[in-house]
Amino acid sequence: MRLLPTPAQAAALEATLRAVNRAANEVSRIAFTRKIHAGRDLRRVTYGQVRAAFGLGSQPAQHTIKKVADAYTALRANLRNGTYGPANSPRRLKAESKPISFHPLAAQPFDDRCLSWDHDARTISIWTSTGRAKNVAFTGSAAQLAQLRKHRRGESDLLSRDGMWFLLATIEIPDPPLREPDGFLGVDLGIANIATTCPATPPAAAATATPATGAARYSGAKLNAVRHRHRELRRRLQAKATKSAKRLLKKRRRKEARFAADTNHVIAKRIVTEAQRTGHGIALEDLQGIRDRVRLRKPQRVTLHTWSFHQFGSFITYKARRAGVVVLHVDPSFTSQQCSRCGHVDRNNRPSQATFSCTSCGFAEHADVNAARNIATRGVADWAVSHAADDAA
Repeated sequence: MRLLPTPAQAAALEATLRAVNRAANEVSRIAFTRKIHAGRDLRRVTYGQVRAAFGLGSQPAQHTIKKVADAYTALRANLRNGTYGPANSPRRLKAESKPISFHPLAAQPFDDRCLSWDHDARTISIWTSTGRAKNVAFTGSAAQLAQLRKHRRGESDLLSRDGMWFLLATIEIPDPPLREPDGFLGVDLGIANIATTCPATPPAAAATATPATGAARYSGAKLNAVRHRHRELRRRLQAKATKSAKRLLKKRRRKEARFAADTNHVIAKRIVTEAQRTGHGIALEDLQGIRDRVRLRKPQRVTLHTWSFHQFGSFITYKARRAGVVVLHVDPSFTSQQCSRCGHVDRNNRPSQATFSCTSCGFAEHADVNAARNIATRGVADWAVSHAADDAA
């Protein structure tokens, strides 16, 4: 929800975030120095100090300590999962060698004791470090406001971004029951084409499958052009290093991310809508660890590492759950080298990035469409295996 505070209310909100994040940094220092990361133990050691030194109320102090404990829990999980690289790597050593720090305006959670909503007046009352701020206006689309009134649950996070104020409120909407899929729609993710979709070919028709039957390609040319333009602009501004250049860098720092997220939203919605219309499930590649597995030239690495595979997959997943569409993640191995007609696997089946030509049966197809059809076929097989196991149990 977008907040519309008066200047005095905005100053109170800013002072509040600065106070709780100063407290969070102190709690983080104690947690790091004394190696206390469990929420209960950290609360016992720091609660009194946080309230006395930073003037926080009971609930804000509790939430601040919990925020720090959750941050260390996330850090330990990332270290275990190798997110910061292998042991003794520079990035991992840097993450382990200092306390977690919080930005002065980092988001802060508020529960219903600190934050109340008046949906009719579209205002909130929120605790601040200078006293309760009442009648702070908020706004949103009609659909968002209706969902907020009906489904809001739990805490809301106060967030400041680019001079604007937001409340990130959690809503819980019951998921519709998943429909039994009538086949699967395979989704191949890439860089030249952000996504390519194709349904699985029925076994009886596999030998006579025609190219591009039911396929759709979502080009990444526009997104890649925008990213290239932003990358060159950043390079020039960073080299210039003047105050005006730094101001422009700060102003534009999230513009590319917003454009990419909007592109991912639009494509994900179209894919889910198509699957819902045709009664298909959606089969996605399991691309976990792709950045560690793939070996590319430097220009391609830049594109790969700035493309949000995880974000796109998460958009499809939540939109599909809302629509009652089944989503499966399948093994992506050799999907780009395997013939979707005869099953022959050969590196020579890919004479170029966009072309697939089977060296065994002669089947020719756009490479991404062929890969998407293979992914769909694996989705059908995985669904049959999982349901056979369920029936046996």
